[in-house]
Amino acid sequence: MMSKKFGKLEKVDLRELWKGEATDFTPWLSKEENIVQLGEAIGIELEVQEQEQRVGLFRADILCKDVVNDHFVLIENQLERTDHTHLGQLMTYAAGLDAVTIIWISKSFAEEHRAALDWLNSITDESINFIGIEITAYKIGDSLPAPSFNIVSKPNDWFRSIKTSTSTAQITETKQFQLEYWEAMKKYFEESNTYLRFPKPNPQHWMNFSLGKSNFWMSAICNVRDSFIRIDVNIAGDGAKEKFNILKDKFESDSKNIFGDELIWDELPNAKQSSIYYKNYVDVKNRSLWNDQHDWFKLNLEKFDKYFRPKIKSLQVI
Repeated sequence: MMSKKFGKLEKVDLRELWKGEATDFTPWLSKEENIVQLGEAIGIELEVQEQEQRVGLFRADILCKDVVNDHFVLIENQLERTDHTHLGQLMTYAAGLDAVTIIWISKSFAEEHRAALDWLNSITDESINFIGIEITAYKIGDSLPAPSFNIVSKPNDWFRSIKTSTSTAQITETKQFQLEYWEAMKKYFEESNTYLRFPKPNPQHWMNFSLGKSNFWMSAICNVRDSFIRIDVNIAGDGAKEKFNILKDKFESDSKNIFGDELIWDELPNAKQSSIYYKNYVDVKNRSLWNDQHDWFKLNLEKFDKYFRPKIKSLQVI
């Protein structure tokens, strides 16, 4: 029996791939396929807004948006070991924005800087997040180098849930019910075969899911009072009505062939946003029916995502 041959994994010097941070690495990371890889590593779907964005006295290397909640994500890059100067800049960025995730990418993290990010995550609320990432690159023989993002520090959700337990203990009975509904749905999604990334459950009647572009998102809605569940495609921001009408003109007829006449295109003329929604009347309070409801959400959220995501991504507004 012949023995199999394997290649040897070799580490690549980052400076061989990118000579400068601002001139080479930042433009590389800003490309869609690379920012997607970073987003997959940290569990956030990112959309690049600008490079070299000014925040206070400093310039963040890359400004992104978390397309699920529309919060800012600032990225600071180093192709060398972390230093105190960059740590100070990160804290300045956090002070200048109300809700932000700050990503510090470096060749290697000094232990004191890793500990500093852990400490900052422990003393801030959920609107401010610090993530430390070491970037490495490897190749096998003459293969192309493959960069890899490795998380070394991130928010500790368990600790934060303990810290906020006194406030969540005071929520209303309805809010508590909603939280339990979404927690059960999150568990259902994790145990089923779905590519959808489920956000952290909160005591509210909706959960938002990304559609890959800022100001577009899906909402799963659980209405306890009126006994229905619903999926919305939401369109907000500048030009929301124009974007809605472009999509409506092009795809309303086709979408009803896919989803049926129950799919409603609602411009909401008196509101700042528009929506496309699909409703199902069910007994939300009956916990024995939750699995069926969560399966309905999974199947239709996937269906909505696959149908609307490419159309939204290619949307051109003149």
